[in-house]
Amino acid sequence: MDLVESQLADDLRATDVLVDSASRYLYEAGGKRVRPMLAILTAQLGDGNTQRVIEAAKAVELTHLGSLYHDDVMDAADVRRGVPSAHSVWGNNVAILTGDLLFSRSSQLMAKHGVRAIRLQADTFERLVLGQLHETVGPREGEDPIEFYLQVLADKTGSLIAAAAESGIIFSNAPEEYEDPLRIFGEKVGVAFQLLDDVIDLSGDAEETGKVPGTDLRAGVPTMPMLLLRAETDEASRALVARIDAGVVQVAAGVDPAILDDDITALREHAATQRTRELAHEWADSAIAALAPLPRGPVREALRRFAEAVSDRSQ
Repeated sequence: MDLVESQLADDLRATDVLVDSASRYLYEAGGKRVRPMLAILTAQLGDGNTQRVIEAAKAVELTHLGSLYHDDVMDAADVRRGVPSAHSVWGNNVAILTGDLLFSRSSQLMAKHGVRAIRLQADTFERLVLGQLHETVGPREGEDPIEFYLQVLADKTGSLIAAAAESGIIFSNAPEEYEDPLRIFGEKVGVAFQLLDDVIDLSGDAEETGKVPGTDLRAGVPTMPMLLLRAETDEASRALVARIDAGVVQVAAGVDPAILDDDITALREHAATQRTRELAHEWADSAIAALAPLPRGPVREALRRFAEAVSDRSQ
């Protein structure tokens, strides 16, 4: 991880001061580096931490960073990782172009390692874009909104975590039969991760989350607690949905977002949010089950603990 971190710092340097500042901005704001960690961990089933593995780990992290710049523009987020979002510092155009730059640098890293690496990068990027596109346009008439949302999470979040776990196998020359189990594991963990993020988005502790409580809800971004709330038929739940929907419209029109504070608290305490926690645990358990073909040992145990930790983050 020290090698990944130091080499990422080098990869994010440019000759232009503005480009250098913008591209390093979210990297320097922190982050858990979950994706490179997974690539390095699964590589222990093969040749270990070769330079190819390190470069694949960097590539998935650069792709993740690039997606954050774009997500914040599309969601109109004010804060990311406890600092003002990039678009609020430099504007939408610079933020979008910075994200594009990080995607291109990630592709350059993968291109060093042949067609298999390029295909993995391209397939993952396609799923990231499809996930964001589907989230933007929403489900079509007749589609189940909850199943639709779970597929969006699998594409937007799960695909990149899956690529990270799979990269460790591919670039360490580990047995090929481990690729599919780790791809499935990564995708399911990604869904669990995002479901817990939906819960954490409602947290009242901004210092812990690095975001204003209810950021997604206030912006009208679909989340699982809200989708589950909409499925409820009791009068109190319907009234809460109506208040939130009305508040989101008012916020979009420029009213102080604080008008939704009480309703966010009500949703946080609603059974729909508890059900979201339960769903996250179910997806994490399913991810753990996918590890069965891997040999027993420290790698499989670490992956199991990681999946459990993902689903316990809001406890």
